[in-house]
Amino acid sequence: MLEYLKIFIMFARIGLFTFGGGLAMFPMFKKELVEKGGYVTEEDLIDYYSIGQCTPGIIAINVATFTGYRIKRTKGAVVATLGVVFPCLVIIMALAGVLNVFADNEMVNHAFSGVRIGVTALLANEMIGIFKKSVTNKLQLIIMIVAFVLVIGFKISSIVAVMLAGIWAVVSYLRKKK
Repeated sequence: MLEYLKIFIMFARIGLFTFGGGLAMFPMFKKELVEKGGYVTEEDLIDYYSIGQCTPGIIAINVATFTGYRIKRTKGAVVATLGVVFPCLVIIMALAGVLNVFADNEMVNHAFSGVRIGVTALLANEMIGIFKKSVTNKLQLIIMIVAFVLVIGFKISSIVAVMLAGIWAVVSYLRKKK
C-alpha cells in the first residue's frame, strides 16, 4: 500500500508542477521516473511518449498509465493515472470560478505569456535531448526530416506521420536484414 501511495504522490507532483500539457511534462517525467526513481530508462520514456502520441487520449495520461503499468501492473496504472490527473482537476475546479474575473487583466495576460515562453524553452531543450537519443544514423535523420516536412509543410496529421515513420523504419530494417 505504501508503494502505491509513493506512486500516487510522484505522479501528483508531476501533474502539479508542470504547465503546458503532456509534451511539456516530459522534463518532470524524466526527472521523477528516470533520474530519481529509476523506474524506467530515458529510452523507455521516449517510447511511451511515442505510443502515447499515437493512441487516443491525453499524452500525459497515456504516459502515466504506461509507466504505472510498468511499475506495478494494472493497479500501478490506475494509481499513476489518478495521481497525474488529481492536481489538474483540483486546480481547474478552483480556477474555473475566478478565471473569468481575471481574464481581461493585463498583468494576468502577461503572466500567461511568460509561462508560455518558459514552457516553449523547456520543450525545445527536451526535443534536443530526444533528438540526440533517437536520431543515431542517417536513415533516422532522413525519416525525421520527412516526417517534419509532412507535418509542418503539408499539414499531415502527426499521428499519420508517426505511423508512416514507424513503417518506413521497419521496412528499412527488414530490407537491410536480407
